[in-house]
Amino acid sequence: MGLKGMWNRRNFLATAASVAASLFAPVRSFGRKVSPETPAISGFGQSGNVYEELGVTTAINCQGTMTMLGGSLPHAELETVMTLAGRHFVSIPELEVAAGKRITQMLKLPPDYSALVTSGAAAAIQSGLAGVLTGDNAALIRQLPDLTGMKSEVIIQKTHRNPFDHQLRSTGVKLVEIETREQLRRAVNDRTALMHFSNFANAAGQIKVDEWVKLAKEYKVPCMNDAAADVPPMSHLWDYANMGYDLVTFSGGKAIRGPQCAGLLIGRKDLVAYALLNNSPHEDTLGRSQKVGKEEIVGMVKALELFLNEDHDALAKEWQGRLGNISRQITKVPGVTTSFFTPDIANHVPHMQIIWDPARITLTPHQVAQALRNAKPAIVISGGEDRPGLAMTSFMLQPGEDEIVARQLVQVLRQQAS
Repeated sequence: MGLKGMWNRRNFLATAASVAASLFAPVRSFGRKVSPETPAISGFGQSGNVYEELGVTTAINCQGTMTMLGGSLPHAELETVMTLAGRHFVSIPELEVAAGKRITQMLKLPPDYSALVTSGAAAAIQSGLAGVLTGDNAALIRQLPDLTGMKSEVIIQKTHRNPFDHQLRSTGVKLVEIETREQLRRAVNDRTALMHFSNFANAAGQIKVDEWVKLAKEYKVPCMNDAAADVPPMSHLWDYANMGYDLVTFSGGKAIRGPQCAGLLIGRKDLVAYALLNNSPHEDTLGRSQKVGKEEIVGMVKALELFLNEDHDALAKEWQGRLGNISRQITKVPGVTTSFFTPDIANHVPHMQIIWDPARITLTPHQVAQALRNAKPAIVISGGEDRPGLAMTSFMLQPGEDEIVARQLVQVLRQQAS
């Protein structure tokens, strides 16, 4: 490896000093102004449907902001700003700090807090914990996931275990499961690095979101809240920081409608700075594979600006109206009924439950969902969110797609109606 690719103490200290200085420097703009242009496309993409050219089926999304489906669809204005970001070279660490300062101002975070754009909420979990473990120690950053000489345990409620705690485990830590306050008290020791909270599981655990952070303060242990899909409501972007959580993670590519390959780590300035040192573009770090580009960093800033300025009540009304339109048409099929609900947390937007009398319609919910997936156009709809039948949301539908969904559902359900 050449000198330019080496991660040595001199390079590390230079970067750390640059990041530290940038934390207190005024926000700068990068590059000269360039007007966006739409170049003519030849070859691949010329048809206007790149997925059709690749033989990949596009889908109408009734399931919500699922990463497996590509998250959400960005605002056209966001795409333009990201194109502008791609026309210059910048220092990525400097850009990250500048973007973090702008985001901190936009969200009115506490004065000792900052933000970091990551390659997603999962990346924010890993980088945030890595920073807690290593601080700004270059040797420890290179050493991960070997935890020799570091704290090595993360406390988590048993009901809060989920596939995303793989990001915690990737740092080498041991997850210590607890259920009660007394078990938590006994679990805290000199190896404890972090107390982790999965926000969507708040109702399931004995220790709720507000008490978890208070206990962390009492035991003098940093605490993280994974709130990836937990906007709306918009206030969650600052609620948990104001509660005192040292680190909070959000997805950028869900309801915020930012770049799909972006997320947010919000937290104490020192811990956010340490997370950046453990992340791309720095080499020989655990987070080097979680690259976030200049386009995504700038795009995340713009997406938050757009999100904060939206009329969320009007949007919820529009989403409910789409569901109401579908409901009116499908309940004309004998035996079909609908009801409406909004999850308390995570994907907190209007949903509709669809059920039918199995004596009149013999299809199972899985068979209906599969028939819709195989239709033209394909429609993706989910199981009943721990409820019978099917459940759907409309906030990822495009104008007119509610009519298509209603028509296809009526057709599928009528085929088996007696």
